[in-house]
Amino acid sequence: MDIKAKDEKAVQILAHVVLIFLSAMAILPFILLVSASFSDEATVITMGYRFIPTEFSLNAYAYIFEEWMQIGRAYGITIFVTVVGTVASILMTSMFAYGLTQTDVKGVKILFIFVLFTMLFNGGIVPTFYVYTNIVKIRNTIWALILPNLLMNAFNIILVKNYFKQNIPAELLESAEMDGAGYFTIYYKIIMPLSMPILATIGLLTGVSYWNDWTNGLYFINDESLYSIQHLLNKINENILALANNSANLGGIDLSQLPSATMRMAVAVVAIVPIIIAYPFFQKYFAKGITLGAVKG
Repeated sequence: MDIKAKDEKAVQILAHVVLIFLSAMAILPFILLVSASFSDEATVITMGYRFIPTEFSLNAYAYIFEEWMQIGRAYGITIFVTVVGTVASILMTSMFAYGLTQTDVKGVKILFIFVLFTMLFNGGIVPTFYVYTNIVKIRNTIWALILPNLLMNAFNIILVKNYFKQNIPAELLESAEMDGAGYFTIYYKIIMPLSMPILATIGLLTGVSYWNDWTNGLYFINDESLYSIQHLLNKINENILALANNSANLGGIDLSQLPSATMRMAVAVVAIVPIIIAYPFFQKYFAKGITLGAVKG
């Protein structure tokens, strides 16, 4: 027993060391990002990034405040796209998954094969671009940031389907059917309330994907008034003059005084803050939802 206890303790110590190391690898870059955003531009250029600012400066955040008309608009678009896309994704994914649990309905197995097929193959960038621009015609609209790629995916559908099968008693659903409840009544009054862990999990995954997405904007958006915060940040990283030239229409700015390096870090910090605020409210559901939803159905 003593040997077994010592082995278990050694495993626990090793596990803690590994987790501490991985946590540090995730947290340290963020600390460096925040530190750089509060550093003086000239100091960063000459001395590089430091975990503790060599010379403290708020110039980057002052610039963001001055240019809030553009950055704030991108922020608002990102919030709108994230909220609408996440809510729509939760509804569509949960309804699709609920439909796939109805094994007595003809064609369900074929639909499930189609879902699995999308996990292995896709049409590629060019056909997808053609469909969304020439057929669906969403280019340079807000829907271009919501519909492609992120609205619903096979991984989330399978997670939710497995959760429904493993954690919602079939007897409860049969009882509701005997009482005259239809599919939508069962879905709304029984399935949804009992599925909060998995719905919160896919909601968090989808919300983070929408918030961090910049590829849809790159492919489908040319109108600067529809830039999301991540797309705008990507444009800044590609060429700092893009932001400076746009700001000239609002009164002009001395390009030599533009805090390019620290400003990019500050915009990144501003973009990350809502996710950091939202995560604690979903964290208690996250591990439970992933664990239960991953059980083979």
